[in-house]
Order: sequence, then C-alpha cells, then structure tokens
Amino acid sequence: MFGRFSASTRKRKTHAERRVSPLLLRILAVNIVPLAILVGGLLYLGSYQDKIIATELKEMLAQARLAAGAVSETAVVVDRLGQPILAPLLGRMMVRRLADATENRTRLYSTTHTLLADSRYMAVRRIRPPEEPALDREGWGARSIAAFFDALDLIHERRLYPLYDESAFKKDSFFSVATRALYGQNTTQVWRASEGGLILAAAVPVVHGRHVLGLVMMSRSDVSIDQALYGVRINILGLFLLALAATILLSLYLGRALARPIRQLAQAAEVLWRGQATRTGRGEIVRFLHDEALPDMTARNDEIGDLSGVLRAMTEALAARIDAIENFAADVAHELKNPLTSLRSAVETAERVRDPAAREKMMAIIRDDVDRMTRLISDIANASRLDAELERAGFEPVNLNDVLKGMARPRLTLRLPEKTLTVMGMESRLRQVFLNVLDNAFSFSPSDADVVLEAFRQGDRVRIAVDDNGPGIPENKRDAIFDRFYTERPKAEKFGMHSGLGLSISKQIVEAHQGRLWAENRRNEAGRVVGARFIVILPILKAR
Repeated sequence: MFGRFSASTRKRKTHAERRVSPLLLRILAVNIVPLAILVGGLLYLGSYQDKIIATELKEMLAQARLAAGAVSETAVVVDRLGQPILAPLLGRMMVRRLADATENRTRLYSTTHTLLADSRYMAVRRIRPPEEPALDREGWGARSIAAFFDALDLIHERRLYPLYDESAFKKDSFFSVATRALYGQNTTQVWRASEGGLILAAAVPVVHGRHVLGLVMMSRSDVSIDQALYGVRINILGLFLLALAATILLSLYLGRALARPIRQLAQAAEVLWRGQATRTGRGEIVRFLHDEALPDMTARNDEIGDLSGVLRAMTEALAARIDAIENFAADVAHELKNPLTSLRSAVETAERVRDPAAREKMMAIIRDDVDRMTRLISDIANASRLDAELERAGFEPVNLNDVLKGMARPRLTLRLPEKTLTVMGMESRLRQVFLNVLDNAFSFSPSDADVVLEAFRQGDRVRIAVDDNGPGIPENKRDAIFDRFYTERPKAEKFGMHSGLGLSISKQIVEAHQGRLWAENRRNEAGRVVGARFIVILPILKAR
C-alpha cells in the first residue's frame, strides 16, 4: 500500500525531475513583476513631461511678449494717413538683435500673414536649427534605449499633437497659433516633429495703442525636454537595475530558505510514501528519524519548522500505529489461542469420556470457551473499528450532566454541579467510557458499598472521578490495566467473562477527545488503601 502511487501522483514530476524549483519561479515573479510595473509607471513620466512642457511654454510666452513689446516700441511708424504701421526694415533689425540674444527661432508677421523677418536666416552667428534633435543615439545600446523611450512617449498625449509642417508658413496656409494672435490673444502651440520630438511655439500680437499691427512668433524644439526626460529615465533605469539585482538575490535567498528545506521534507515524505521506511516495521522508522533522513527543522521557529515538527510527529505516530498493529495482532493470536487450546482439550476429552456427568461437564467447558471466544472476537472487532469511527465522526456539543445522569443505578452516588458541563465529542462513545469505568468499579466494590461519581469544572477542563471501595490497584499495575487484553478481576468472578479491552478502549476514546484517563488509589488518613479512583479529564466547550 505504501509503495504504490495513484495515477494522478505518477503524472506529476518529482523533485528529482525538476531542474528549476517552481516555488523559486513564483517567488521571482511575485517580487519582480510589481517592481517592473512600478518602474514602468515611473518611466512613463507623463505628468512630469506635461509640467516641463507647460514651464517651457510659459517661459517662451514671456520672451515672445518682451519681443513683441520691443517691436512695438522701435519698429512702428506713422503712414501718410496718420495710422501706425510696422516698418519692415526696422522689424527685421529688431528680430536680428533678438536672434543674438536667444536661441529661439523668432518670426515677425504682418496682419496680412506676410513673413517680415525670420531669425533663422538673419542671425549674425550661425545657430543650430532648433528643430533638430540633439540626443546622442549612437551605438546599439543607446538606440535600443531611445527606441524604448520613444515607445513610452507614444503612450503619452504627444501623439495627439499636430504634425509640424514648414509649408504652413507659405501664403496659402498659416499656423492657427498665429491666426489667434492676430485676434489679440497670447497663444501657445505644441507640434510633433517629423524626425521625432516636439516643437514648442508662442505667438503674441504686436499692439500699438489699440491696433494689432502684426505678431511675433517664437519656436524651438524640445531638445531640453527630451534631454531632461532622458536623464531622469536613465537614472530610474539605473536604480531599477540595482533594485532588480537586489530583488533577484533576495528572491534566490528566500527561495533557497524555503524551497530547499521543503524539498528535503518532500524527499523524506516520498521515502515514507514509497515504503522504503515502512516495509520492515517500527524499528526502521525509528532509525529513519534518528538518522536524520527526515530532517529536524523544529528549531527554525517558523512555518517550515512547524511542518517539520508535524511530519516528525506524524512519522512517530505511524511508528506507534505500526507497533500497535503488530502487538495487537500478536495479542489477538495469544488471546484466541488460550480458549482454542481449552476448547480442543475439552473436545478431545469429551470424545473419550463415557460417563454422562463427565461428558456434560466437558460440554459446559466447551460452551464457556465458545462464549469466551465470541465475546473476545466481538470486542476485538469493536476495538478495530474504533479508530476509523473516531476519525470519520464529527464531534458535537455534549451535555455531560445529562450523560452522567443517565448512568444512575442502585449504589451509585452522583455529585454533579448545577451549571451544565459541555464538551465536544461523541455522546455514544463518552457514554461507553463511563459505563466501562462504572462496571469496573462495581465489580471490585463490595455488594454493600456505594460507588461515587463526581464531576466538576477545573479551569478549562472537566474532571470526572469514579471512586470505588475495592482492594485498590497494585502500584506496578496502574498503567498495565489500560493495556489490551490485560485482565485483573475479582477472585469470585467467573474466569473468561471479560476480554480485557474495556479500559483500553476507554482510554483510546478519551485521548481521541483530547483528554486523559488514569487510575490511582484512594487512601485514608492512616495511608491505607481504601479503594481505587478512575479520573477522566476532558476539555470544556467554552461559550462563544
């Protein structure tokens, strides 16, 4: 039985077939996935990018307002009709000066959408075209990182920005930001550059008095924005790699601290399951425990230590169960051998006896032996079924006051508390315990003496004591009386009336209820034994 696997068990890979621990993989996934999600969210930097863009636009709008004010003060003349107009030459001179002071591309437009000046082509010193990106993307690693960052930027709303088109400066088309400025508004605009990145622009009307005479438009690429984002993202990636390395190392340590001991326990459990430690009985299991084939990890003081302790306790219980089965089988064989021997002798004698009286005596012996075997076999069958019944049955609240009151009989004195004593258990089996103990007490007590049954609460336990007035228990037999098939009966009682299983079964039932059953002698003030006392301790059911 121990050496066979079920079909579902055979399909599963064992620890020896796995190259990588599934538990370790789960630990790595649990630790790395949240970190990756967090870093991904940090790398997105959507709100941070929005703030940078807003700051850049605000700064550019302030510069455009200053430029428009300067143009209004220096490049406005009065025509023949006395109306203020922009002087193209003066405007271009002012734009040239502004080009020397800023790297923004500055353009001056008239109210008819005519481009009067463009700093890109007028600056004295050559300025790098601001729309060209300046990020270093040389090398496979840099290109891969940049492509990854560009993919993140696609998630951002910059994909909703209109595409920058230089042809919009031609007369047949015009920027909407410039159109709004001609209506007297200070406006800003963000475009997507065809080569990647953003282009920021601000347009401010040139106002003289209450007249809009033209507009000044400044623009530049988002090189500084991309550089800022790139720098922040590189720092985040660096921290992520450090955190990832630390996470992997800690996960490996945690996996080793968890998976390795669990694997060792699984190996030991598999040895037991395959039957390698159970085929030769209890002695092999004891050696299995002492040789550390089942590692003792109870000193860990954690769940694995608890698991190790439970497995060791389970193995010890298995050893005890195997020992009990072996002893039980030997005891049954021994107990059945005695009446069978007597029965065989009586049968052989009855065949040779001719005297009717002697033959009847032999027949009486045969009937007694048969009755003894019947009782013995019935008690053995009940004892064999007891373990399975106690494991399968569900415990329920039991009112001990009612159970003990049901024990009432002549010569029995009951001393029960007024408050109800309630325990969790099987009422029928608890009743069997008290009947066995009481029958034992009455069988040893004189016919004119009472038996006292007393129950009371003792802390979180219930104590039930049965006192008799018999000869007491020999000190060297106080534990033996609970062994299977042990019989110590009164001399006046007919031999073979008891199988010796009653007290053993009672102790087994009490221990299955997480309780205790033992016996002791009662003594008077002079120290003389005046009877025996059987004590049952059961955990009380606490009120919720």
